[in-house]
Amino acid sequence: MTTPLGELPTWAIVVANVAFWAVVHAGTGYLVHRLPSARLDEDGWLWRARRVERGGRLYERLRIRSWKDRLPEAGALFAGGTSKRHLPDRSTEGLERFAVETRRAELGHWLALVAAPIAIAWNPPAGAVAMVAYGVLVNAPFIAIQRYNRQRLQRILTRRGHR
Repeated sequence: MTTPLGELPTWAIVVANVAFWAVVHAGTGYLVHRLPSARLDEDGWLWRARRVERGGRLYERLRIRSWKDRLPEAGALFAGGTSKRHLPDRSTEGLERFAVETRRAELGHWLALVAAPIAIAWNPPAGAVAMVAYGVLVNAPFIAIQRYNRQRLQRILTRRGHR
């Protein structure tokens, strides 16, 4: 099969794609895991709620509550990581820490999504489109979950009189 790298057998392209995504997801997960929490304390431009999200109501229209818990959660994959399956602490400080973890997870999925075009290097045109589509389809739901959860947390924190 002709690719930007020349002639490659189909099995080699498939193996390269599987290995690529395994490395991208593990690598971005580890990278954001190592990021100091202080770097994720505030909603910067990436994490800031957008008007279109309407405080999380956009995600409710997408019925996020009915499917979000069916997706895998790997926040505790690395030592010292935090699962986002359940709130570990309902105190104000605990909610703020959880918001940090939603930013961490969202960043990891954005970084994985941004890496998708790299797969163009060894894929034929249809495979390149498929790899970019895969990147979007796999990461977008996780980004939506983190944004939805963080906006819910922000409403609670605002009611409590915090940021």
